Amino acid sequence: MKHVHIVDKVLPGSIAEELEIEKGDRLISINGQEIGDVFDYHFLVNDDFLTVLIEKSTGEQWELEIEKDYEDDLGIEFGQGLMDEYRSCRNKCMFCFIDQMPKGMRETLYFKDDDSRLSFLQGNYITLTNMSDDDVDRIIRYHLEPINISFHTTNPELRCKMLHNRFAGEALKKIDRLYEGGITMNGQIVLCKGVNDGEELERSIRDMMKYLPCLQSVSVVPVGLTKYREGLYPLESFTKEDAKEVLSIIHKWQKKAYDEYGYHFIHAGDEWYILAEEEMPEEERYDGYLQLENGVGMMRLLQNEFAEEYAGLEGDDTEREVSIATGVLAYPLICRMASAIEKKYTKTKIHVYGIRNDFFGEKITVSGLITGRDLISQLTDQPLGTCLLLPCNMVRIQEQDFLDDLTRDQVEEALQVKTDIVKSSGRDFIEAVLKHEKE
Repeated sequence: MKHVHIVDKVLPGSIAEELEIEKGDRLISINGQEIGDVFDYHFLVNDDFLTVLIEKSTGEQWELEIEKDYEDDLGIEFGQGLMDEYRSCRNKCMFCFIDQMPKGMRETLYFKDDDSRLSFLQGNYITLTNMSDDDVDRIIRYHLEPINISFHTTNPELRCKMLHNRFAGEALKKIDRLYEGGITMNGQIVLCKGVNDGEELERSIRDMMKYLPCLQSVSVVPVGLTKYREGLYPLESFTKEDAKEVLSIIHKWQKKAYDEYGYHFIHAGDEWYILAEEEMPEEERYDGYLQLENGVGMMRLLQNEFAEEYAGLEGDDTEREVSIATGVLAYPLICRMASAIEKKYTKTKIHVYGIRNDFFGEKITVSGLITGRDLISQLTDQPLGTCLLLPCNMVRIQEQDFLDDLTRDQVEEALQVKTDIVKSSGRDFIEAVLKHEKE
């Protein structure tokens, strides 16, 4: 089956514009080779001399010979970011968050992707069950990296059970090929109580150690459990004692990895430390925050950034009153940061609210899964000051709406307060608070 790639946009001043390529034209081939997707395209255009076959809207075909600098792009954009259809997931994981969502939410939230190309473009984690041998060959040939892999366990039989896919154990063999090809990898384990923890976690870490240094980091995060689990595999929440045991295992293997390779390799999600009531590790233990998007080191980074910026503040007596909504997980840290600001800025009042997740259930404690309706129900009639500060992961920035499709405007109208979206750094936090002076 031939791939059809329709030009969606031609960038001004580009090679494509100079050659009179237009929106609606079709890209047929480059140097006689068919283009499967965006990776083929970028690999093929990285050359000094190109022969590009274009089909115009009239059906006429143009063969364009192009001489350019090696890394110069043609200046063409396509309607689909991948230049291909997204590959949906073939698994039915016992811990899948999408299976735990209520009905009636926007359609895009129910799409399960397991597309290796999104690992490189967006940092998604993939299970390898959707990858062919040709896909692996191409990753090695193009040297695409890093690739992010959802291990969950290295026990083949257990992996089949966890992913509810009889090919899930066999898919682990692809990691050997990526390792032999020198491809940099990151990994993750979603830990399920009584399933892949304890001795199974020990086994997984031991097995993964043989892929160092290509496998540069692995995160271990607790399964997220919503209240919508009827008919799904019975999973339990971890306790404080469980969290301490998980951290004990991880810290043991961190020491071994550091002694042998000079970096810590295996990392615990922030939730484990909070559940265990233990201090977050020092910054050096995070190896440059390679697993930040998995919630590993976010608290430590925010603390350090805040402390660095806070040390240079002199304070003032300007009157301010603002409010902050956050998840239950980050609430204690945000309270400490707010209190520190109030000490230097004596006429500044900050109301901090840890929003309970009634929409998905109280076991979901991160700010990124808080809905507009939970904000409204829990903040109505509360003192909010002149502005309500919201973390950037709570809102889709482009659409300006929440997970339940309520918009910022609707939340502002319901609460009768303007909102401000705050980026994730400690400096942004301080600046967002201090800029809202009372009129």
